[in-house]
Amino acid sequence: MNSKSSQALDRLMRVVPAALAGSVVLMMVARGTSMFVQGELGQFIAYAVEMLAGSIALAILVFATPRNNEGLEQRRLAAVEAEAERRRVQRLLQMTDMLQSANGYADANAVLRATVETLLAGFCGALYIFNNSRDRLELSTSWNWPEDERLLKTLSPSLCWALKRGKAHINGNGPGMLRCEHHASGLTVLEVPMMAHGEIQGMLKVATGAEDATARLAEIRPLAEAVADAMSLAVSNIALREKLRTQALRDPLTGLYNRRYMEDALERYASLAERSGTPLSAIMIDLDHFKKLNDEHGHAMGDAVLRAVAGAIIGALRPSDVACRYGGEELVVILPECDHADAMHIGEMLRTRIEALSAIHDARISASFGVASIPETTRTAGDLLTMADAALYQAKENGRNQVASAHRKDPPPIAIAAE
Repeated sequence: MNSKSSQALDRLMRVVPAALAGSVVLMMVARGTSMFVQGELGQFIAYAVEMLAGSIALAILVFATPRNNEGLEQRRLAAVEAEAERRRVQRLLQMTDMLQSANGYADANAVLRATVETLLAGFCGALYIFNNSRDRLELSTSWNWPEDERLLKTLSPSLCWALKRGKAHINGNGPGMLRCEHHASGLTVLEVPMMAHGEIQGMLKVATGAEDATARLAEIRPLAEAVADAMSLAVSNIALREKLRTQALRDPLTGLYNRRYMEDALERYASLAERSGTPLSAIMIDLDHFKKLNDEHGHAMGDAVLRAVAGAIIGALRPSDVACRYGGEELVVILPECDHADAMHIGEMLRTRIEALSAIHDARISASFGVASIPETTRTAGDLLTMADAALYQAKENGRNQVASAHRKDPPPIAIAAE
């Protein structure tokens, strides 16, 4: 009901009872006058009392009805708001419950997008999460963000007021508004830091381009903060699981996969190669004179060289390749769907990259390589690493800082009994 209709109804509710009351009072006065004229004094007094009571009741009807209507309307609006609040709380509880089952960031992002579509309808937004080194935030997901509005892929914490203060902050384009240095959008944006266990996990952005954007964002700020709180706990738990998983699978010094993961990966890739008939190669790597490097320059230098070598190897491989620290200064690279010729080429490329580290560390750095492949040098996965290790030994025997190929190992001939 619009305001004009409401005002008309209010006037009608005032006029109708007043007119009705006036008519009743006139009728009662006329009857009382008749009684008095006819000398019915006792009846007149009794009737006068009734008339007074009736007048009071009519007065209450006339003056109280609009107020009662206003009270009913207020109670109705309060009931509507209470129901809306109950639904919001229920939706937040559902979100929290779903986030507990999230296996990773993709699951958490899906839950967030489904929730804000109803809780924050009419707004767009984005979620940023700290990277592993915690020197920047990376865009994790977004929803309803206009294509013609810029959305940064990464953010620097030092340029964000919300992250520096640990409190929600509104970035706008109006005069007198304190804007973050990273704010480059025409939208007005509410930025809410996500805190969990005393540490900022990321940031939730909620934005709108409405004329009353600042007022609207201030109104939904408590709801946005509740969503951010729910997401922060989920992000913290996911980050912890990822950290534990990384610690279980990777070497802490080099960041390469550990030996256990390498053995599992080799088994998987060998099974795939056997089923699909695709090649599989392995490269064994050993740093030359590494003990001498440690003795002359110290273990800190040795650790730095190992990290640099790991970085040089990772930078030259495909996402599907697996680089591992096999033990000490020995490394292994598994190359799925890579034949022997390509594996030899990759080995030579890695040798060149490692040797180039000498100029950076002001020390002699080189490595020897042994390469084996299925099916060129062996037909079984069990022999792959053994043959690569034998080729590595041959490279060292031949003077180090080179790539050696394993010799082909054919299966023993099958004896055929004479007839």
